[in-house]
Amino acid sequence: MPQLEDSFLHKGRRRAMCARLAERGITDPAVLAAMEKVPRHWFVDPTVEEHAYDDQALPIGCAQTISQPSTVAFQTQLLELKRGMKVLEIGTGSGYQTAVLCTLGARVFTIERQKALFDSTKQLLYDLHYHARCFLGDGYKGLTEVDYAPFDRVIITCGAPYVPTAVMEQLVPGGIMVIPVGNNNQEMLRIVKPCNDSEEPLVETYGNCRFVPMLSDINFRQEP
Repeated sequence: MPQLEDSFLHKGRRRAMCARLAERGITDPAVLAAMEKVPRHWFVDPTVEEHAYDDQALPIGCAQTISQPSTVAFQTQLLELKRGMKVLEIGTGSGYQTAVLCTLGARVFTIERQKALFDSTKQLLYDLHYHARCFLGDGYKGLTEVDYAPFDRVIITCGAPYVPTAVMEQLVPGGIMVIPVGNNNQEMLRIVKPCNDSEEPLVETYGNCRFVPMLSDINFRQEP
């Protein structure tokens, strides 16, 4: 793997990005510190690197995008992570959100359905020493292998038309899922799983958002 550059200019742009995130309401110092540490430009196409620290989503191939920094920060903050927690991420994409979670000390298990993205991102995360467990699979099913579930937290980085029951079942009692729910436009939800089966989940809403759709099955085709 070629040596990836992280210059003083890149670091300065990250500091400025995080300052803007703080102005926009990101208050968790651990989240801001992690995002200042992770070079976002390593996870975008070189043709759009100049926009890596702008607050915008960028294409990453396979008709997918890397979420804008404010969205990554907001979803991460909603997780209320503690070091050592097991986190299931659905929608690995380019691996940027994965890297932020790893930097926060989470034990990350991440699922991607696009074979081309899965292959490239798994290798990139390995080369950059972000120790996430990467899986090619259907996010609606989560990780059914008994060795992996349950998880302390679930983060879904694509727009789901509904909350996947199978994934909810893989949360620990009291665990948190952060998920955008809806079709063309979504609403960001934080769902706290009840500790008692007789209770309903606590559902909190955090405004409208827009993500690429969450799709089922696995896509083995190479897409632009």
